[in-house]
Amino acid sequence: MQEAADRADRILDETFSGIKPPVEWVHGESTEGSCDVSRRRAVTTVISEERRGSFLGVVERQWQKAGYRRVGVNASAQSPATYFETLDRFRVRLLIGGRGQAFFEVATPCVDRSSVSKPTPRAGGDEHVGEPVPAPNVRDGFWSGGAP
Repeated sequence: MQEAADRADRILDETFSGIKPPVEWVHGESTEGSCDVSRRRAVTTVISEERRGSFLGVVERQWQKAGYRRVGVNASAQSPATYFETLDRFRVRLLIGGRGQAFFEVATPCVDRSSVSKPTPRAGGDEHVGEPVPAPNVRDGFWSGGAP
């Protein structure tokens, strides 16, 4: 399970490294099932209503370029989401929730049970790990802007 959790963290790291301009984020709750792990991150950069479609598009194109397969979409104006699966069967999700906050989740396939450590806080980043996540509070000239 630890190796799978580490792979989930790398998927999230790769995803965030492809978002330009970069956004601020914190670790969300990490959960363990009987044979799987879920890692979560919440974006703390304000993503304006006008930029949410662009944000989803940036992430979707990146996942498609990595060879991930789309397995679902929620086209809701209130809470759009996109769901993909990696070649090694990890499920990835981007959901835009309340106040336009972006939530990422990576769920591992079923793996051998072991202990799992919490995600490591990123260098220079917020020490926050878990729930509740802070509301978006970081303004960005692009992502928080008006015109798409």
